[in-house]
Amino acid sequence: MYPAAVIFDFDGVIVDTEPLHYQAFQKILTARSLGYSWEDYLAVYMGFDDRDAFREAFAQRGVALSEGELEQLIAHKAVIFQEVIASGVAPYPGVTALIHKLHEQGTPLAICSGALRSDILPIIDQLGVASCFSLIITADDVPHSKPDPTCYRIAAQQLIAAYSDQLSPDAHNIIAIEDTPAGISSAKGAGLMVVAVSNSYPADRLQQADRIVASLEELQTGHWI
Repeated sequence: MYPAAVIFDFDGVIVDTEPLHYQAFQKILTARSLGYSWEDYLAVYMGFDDRDAFREAFAQRGVALSEGELEQLIAHKAVIFQEVIASGVAPYPGVTALIHKLHEQGTPLAICSGALRSDILPIIDQLGVASCFSLIITADDVPHSKPDPTCYRIAAQQLIAAYSDQLSPDAHNIIAIEDTPAGISSAKGAGLMVVAVSNSYPADRLQQADRIVASLEELQTGHWI
């Protein structure tokens, strides 16, 4: 199957920003004695948006967190993250070539991510692919993070509305690209087929996907699922 449209996750699919997010979280949380290890980040927090990541860190230690304080933490983390990425972020192998190829072929492209819009836009500008995406759904647009399917459901619905001549109403010819079990569950819950790339987790943790690849360079051949 070749996709009629593609929805990319961001962190762990387009760029390896997970260590940068971890660094930003720890700068805030360790000052409050709420820090955690990289292994805990991989096992528990990766795939959460900033809201749920902070909520989980506080809940793990039994510390109360008001909505007002949560918003302040998210804003502080966003500032730190911008400082971290200012020196540039490298894309995963093959991803920018794949994005440009799909865009040149007229394939509608979107991003569906638990990151903030302010995290994503500077990076895709740096990579020269911002104009390739007709739609970006972020943590700013939905109340719950992956594995909740709302973000992918909204992305698929908006793509179908914009490209009704290309896309089927049931979204079966839209493919999501993910790198986490939570992301795969989110896309599957929205009725999408999924290609998983083993950038963040080993292949045996990604078995819910319709296809697993070691690199997005494998999709350059044209065979997807």
